[in-house]
Amino acid sequence: MNTLITPVEALRLAFREGETLPPGIIAEADIAAAEHRYLVPVLGQELYDELLGGAHGEFREAYLAAPAALCVRLLLQPRLDILTGACGTTAPRSSWSEPADGEALRRLCRALRTEIRTLLRRATDYLDAHRAEFPEYDPQKNILKRCSTDGGFVQTL
Repeated sequence: MNTLITPVEALRLAFREGETLPPGIIAEADIAAAEHRYLVPVLGQELYDELLGGAHGEFREAYLAAPAALCVRLLLQPRLDILTGACGTTAPRSSWSEPADGEALRRLCRALRTEIRTLLRRATDYLDAHRAEFPEYDPQKNILKRCSTDGGFVQTL
């Protein structure tokens, strides 16, 4: 499966020091799903395909790797908070920790969405400023250029 980032990159970029997870927790299918759900509607299929083919490597590394990794975390986070095994679905609990409550998980996901949106806007600002380098990019197909709510204000872009 071809993706913009690897599972190891996703772990390194989306999780802080001390948030230890086994490398196999993120599959390439998770990354592909996150990229398709969150990046393709912003970049457009044509530019995304070019990036998958290896074009614009510096742009991918500088502008898309971090938001792609955060998108993976956003999709995986609910799954990371539960375990599925022979006894069914359970929440991990020990004498020194317990799972975060629903409100904490909602706040984390909201913060991830905000950071992702900010980083994707940074990437599209770069694309807009360097149109000649990215003929595959069509800003009219960019979902962020339609309507947005920031800080409680609705903005049409």
